Amino acid sequence: MAQSSVVPASKGQDYDSEFHYEHWKPRFNPWVITFTVTLATFMESLDSSIANVALPHIAGSLGASYDEATWVLTSYLVSNAIVLPISGWISNRIGRKRFYMICVALFTLSSFLCGLATSLPMLIFFRIVQGIGGGGLQPSERAILADTFPPEKRSLAFSLYGMAVVLAPAIGPTIGGWITDNYTWRWIFFLNIPVGILSLLLTSRIVQDPPYLQKMRKKVGGIDGIGLGLLALTIASLQFMLDKGQEDDWFSSRFIVACAWTAGIGLIVFLYRELTTEHPIIDLRLYRKRNFAMTQLVMLLIGAALYSTTVMIPQFLQELLGYTATQAGLALSLGGLVLMVLFPVVGYIGQKIDPRLMITFGFCLLTLGIWRIGDLDLSISFWDAASWRVVMVLGMPFLFVPISVMSYVGVPQEKNNEVSGLTALARNLGGSVGISFITTMLTRRSLTHQQFLAAHVYPASMKYLALQQGLTGALENGGYSHADATAGSMAQIYNMMLRQARTLAYVDTVHVLVLLTACLIPIGYLMKKPRYRPKHVEPME
Repeated sequence: MAQSSVVPASKGQDYDSEFHYEHWKPRFNPWVITFTVTLATFMESLDSSIANVALPHIAGSLGASYDEATWVLTSYLVSNAIVLPISGWISNRIGRKRFYMICVALFTLSSFLCGLATSLPMLIFFRIVQGIGGGGLQPSERAILADTFPPEKRSLAFSLYGMAVVLAPAIGPTIGGWITDNYTWRWIFFLNIPVGILSLLLTSRIVQDPPYLQKMRKKVGGIDGIGLGLLALTIASLQFMLDKGQEDDWFSSRFIVACAWTAGIGLIVFLYRELTTEHPIIDLRLYRKRNFAMTQLVMLLIGAALYSTTVMIPQFLQELLGYTATQAGLALSLGGLVLMVLFPVVGYIGQKIDPRLMITFGFCLLTLGIWRIGDLDLSISFWDAASWRVVMVLGMPFLFVPISVMSYVGVPQEKNNEVSGLTALARNLGGSVGISFITTMLTRRSLTHQQFLAAHVYPASMKYLALQQGLTGALENGGYSHADATAGSMAQIYNMMLRQARTLAYVDTVHVLVLLTACLIPIGYLMKKPRYRPKHVEPME
């Protein structure tokens, strides 16, 4: 019995009247396939943030500075970003299942080798290999889900996928902090090994390529080596610029200027190459589709909001309130529990509601959630901080699920692999932009507020004199000499000023994020409403 049928393209029946949608029924239950491919995706998403809190321990055990250890993160992000946009081409070339399994195997093996690394250069090399393997996992899963479920049922499937890629980075710092505090940083890499082996075993038996993809392998042209090289150069330069920009004071650094010029020129030459070559690595014509182009923009902004707040909240708690890495991670993890409940609910109602309305509602919730963070001060409790994340993530499922569905609207089925890779790239680049933005904002606004506050802290000020005398008296009562007590009181006032300036910088950063997300509330209605009502066609005997 044949397992596929073709629904004629006609207005109101498919995503678009420009192509035919082939309905294919896999051998196994679609939800078993969804669980199988989500395993490795969750593992990779977790690894993108789990190493962050372990950097001081990694630097100490390998005899490196903290700044040198940050290359453990940067190297992974760069290699990961390079693979994302070409994952669709590779899948079409060698088969998606084979590519997915190669990625899982490479990610698992390199995780084992990362845990065994005896020097920082060795660890960075294996992280590069790990990033190459991890780069193909998320886009492959998205494409598998898009082919496993018919268009009108994809929202529920993408809700499980969204739960994995949003929940994992949120709980990563908590898990990483607990493992590092109680065992050793090497176990944050060894943790991937059993999950990777299980994923390989299940994938080999359950996942299969649809018929159209098997035919595609015969039609895919040769690799555009020049285009691939230009793409790698452009993305690597951009990633280095974003990751090291604030650390090197942006364009006052020759390295950052060189990265910026390389990324800009590389992008222009790459676009020209892809528009003129016979077999491009990326089909740029996809961006002519309004829905696809708009979803890439929205996914970029979702990545920026998600990753920037994931970094900002625990950084505030650790830097100014003295929380441990584990405590700061727990403040984020409560939001993850909310997502576990909310994603399936949104996936279900997403089958019945206009996705453009869901996007609008999602940005409203996201704006409200980020606005609440603006209430931060130095006296907040743990539950106040946890509630920030809980309210903010309420909007994420209403954005992530419809965007995942809408990105395929009007796109031919054989382009599913490319859509998945480019969408994952947009989210990851958004995360890099968001983290660079808040890092720069916090540094610059802290300096501005320090200058303002310092102008009001001078010996002739009655308030300053009263505070200094009070602190001096308290220190003298504690056994300090008058000279030491006077110096100590001045140091405490200076530290108070620095903390206040830093707190105000966080508030300023939150206000800018609120303004940006508020401007995006109506963006969903710039997209076309999907029109899919495929008729049921009985399989042919």
